[in-house]
Amino acid sequence: MKRAIVLGASSGIGMEVAKLLLADGWQIGVASRRTERLMQLKEREPQRVEVQTIDVNSDDAGDLLLSLIAMLGGMDLFFYAPGIGKQNPTLEADIELATVTTNALGFTRMIGIAYRYMAAHGGGHIAAITSIAGTMGLGPAPSYSATKAFQNTYIQALEQQARTRRLNIRFTDIRPGFVDTALLSESDSYPMLLKKEDVAYEIVEAVKHLRHVRVIDWRWRIVTALWRCVPCFIWRNLPLRVKKKENKNK
Repeated sequence: MKRAIVLGASSGIGMEVAKLLLADGWQIGVASRRTERLMQLKEREPQRVEVQTIDVNSDDAGDLLLSLIAMLGGMDLFFYAPGIGKQNPTLEADIELATVTTNALGFTRMIGIAYRYMAAHGGGHIAAITSIAGTMGLGPAPSYSATKAFQNTYIQALEQQARTRRLNIRFTDIRPGFVDTALLSESDSYPMLLKKEDVAYEIVEAVKHLRHVRVIDWRWRIVTALWRCVPCFIWRNLPLRVKKKENKNK
């Protein structure tokens, strides 16, 4: 039976991916900071679901991940979904530092554990949710777009290293556009908003087909391709911002 660890599985895309893997016959280990909803999965499939509480920013996160892998009996797929993001047009320090801590340090900590485990146990597949925000620097969310670019580059570097070391480790960098999850503030209006169920389906298909990079969906593939063509002197002068929703009670 195929074995997958889904980190950040208590809600949003992570939860939907976990459900799809279960439906496809996988044995899964699910983890997040909050485990109440994860226990619901465990109750549905007690023989195929293991649960662990993991905060990617805690010092013991790596040990807890290894413990979950042991509970599962091994790991063929590591799917990484945790992350935070918030607009910060006034560059508040707390927001920037919290974003870097989770999206860069926490990401590096957990991806590194999975990579070293697979290097020592015959290989596997690492898939991670990054974002289209890593394509270019976005003024409304500086640390978010910067940490997503870091994630893109880190996965690319690990893929090259694995090839050089002849390790049987595959990678899939998942870059969704705006997804309708709790990560996005209800007070903001985002263009071309994606359903988490649709995104999860595309993720599982990308993993099955061993995609290296997958931008979700086709509309965002066009948008990001166009972004890359914009000269820097034009990009730096673009007044990017997200419009607020109108208050219908007024």
